Amino acid sequence: MAAKTGTTGSMQVDTDLVRELAALLNDTGLSEIEVEDGERKIRVSRNMTAIAAPMMAAPVAPPAAAAAAPSAPAISANAMKSPMVGTAYLTPEPDAAPFVSVGQQVKAGDTVLIIEAMKVMNPIVAATSGTVTEILVESGQPVEFDQPLLVIA
Repeated sequence: MAAKTGTTGSMQVDTDLVRELAALLNDTGLSEIEVEDGERKIRVSRNMTAIAAPMMAAPVAPPAAAAAAPSAPAISANAMKSPMVGTAYLTPEPDAAPFVSVGQQVKAGDTVLIIEAMKVMNPIVAATSGTVTEILVESGQPVEFDQPLLVIA
């Protein structure tokens, strides 16, 4: 898939695959991706340069104000998590209605969104029946493996 070995022992690189992997790196913001096919392996990576922002002194808040600050909401234990890295889409087509919306009842096996990975659309289905209480991603957003996508309670 990624490389072919000729009779001379030299490696023929599938440049189309390398370009697809490089595009996937750009689309998802990843720094490295690796594909393996038997003994053959291809890895595409890019250097990510971090630019240090100037540090600003933060104002000191009185202790009472700090205690009143709300904490970040906890992700529900019922959150469906991404089974792969890719781009999440909440609709089957750009102008179509979303697969699900907050407050909607779903059954186990219903498609709730799709994740595009390497130009393949992968339907993501509800593992359980219930009500969609929260959608944690936006359509077209890159997602990581195990990232919470939505909550079904």
